[in-house]
Amino acid sequence: MNVIVSFSPLPPEFIVNILNSHGITDIEVINVHDKPKDDILMDVSRADIIIGDYTFKHSIDREMIAAMKKVKLIQQPSAGYQHIDIMACKEAQISVANTAGANAISVAEYTILAALCLLKNIFFASRTTAKGEWQQMQIRPVELYGKTWGIVGMGRIGKLLAQRLTVFGVTILYYDPWRLSSEAEQLMSVTYVPFYELIKTSDIISLHCPLTEETKGLLGKEELSAMKSSAIIINVARGEIIDENALADALKEGRIAGAALDVFSDEPINSNNPLLKVNSDRLLLTPHVAGVSIESQMRIINLTIENIIAVISGREPVNIIV
Repeated sequence: MNVIVSFSPLPPEFIVNILNSHGITDIEVINVHDKPKDDILMDVSRADIIIGDYTFKHSIDREMIAAMKKVKLIQQPSAGYQHIDIMACKEAQISVANTAGANAISVAEYTILAALCLLKNIFFASRTTAKGEWQQMQIRPVELYGKTWGIVGMGRIGKLLAQRLTVFGVTILYYDPWRLSSEAEQLMSVTYVPFYELIKTSDIISLHCPLTEETKGLLGKEELSAMKSSAIIINVARGEIIDENALADALKEGRIAGAALDVFSDEPINSNNPLLKVNSDRLLLTPHVAGVSIESQMRIINLTIENIIAVISGREPVNIIV
């Protein structure tokens, strides 16, 4: 019997039913999402496959990995896997896979939505009209057409975003440590520029890079000061990539025109987060939902299940990180 331990708050019956529908019946699914760590350590010692925690409540650290005596795969049902000790997994010869790309369409669409909301000053328009006011001439929306959009991180999401932006008539700049081929740049109508040139010249900056030692604090006081005063920034990557204190100050002082953030340094958002003290219609805050659409959730579940079936059937899973 294959034992699957799930750190995610998915009901075991849900996982069992899906696997049964694919002909996988010799399984036991144990949910440990609300269990204490000692109990989890005992459960993972029996596991053949681990489903990671998309809420990031549980870290899969070196101690946890050391208890995994039989685990063949840790399947993370999200693109992010920063809560998993990848080096310890490599040393233990445990494969780790994620679901990168499953939510890329949703995140790309959210990014455009966020930009349009800020450019059109939609929150001020909605708030004042709902109060019975008629601030038609005070809204002062601007067009996306003709603007320069800077994409930081040209992975799956960055590429999908660029494809969708071409119809808006924008100039698309991008920065990524791994530059695309000239053919790919021409096909996607994007131009590579160094990072500091991107932040100085872009009207909209959107972040789509992973959180690494190099990208942590990538946008701090100096970088925010280099942006145009009319520019907006959108973070759908990871909260730690932006210095939240510096961003809050820049918004309060009007040094940039707006920001949309779907990710934060602490999640759920901490009540002491400085951005909560910014009272502005030019700030959009959402609870890490850019990639959470009905369609993307189904793609994540399907990819997770397909990888589990592959391992049980003796085949190689996809989206292997290590």
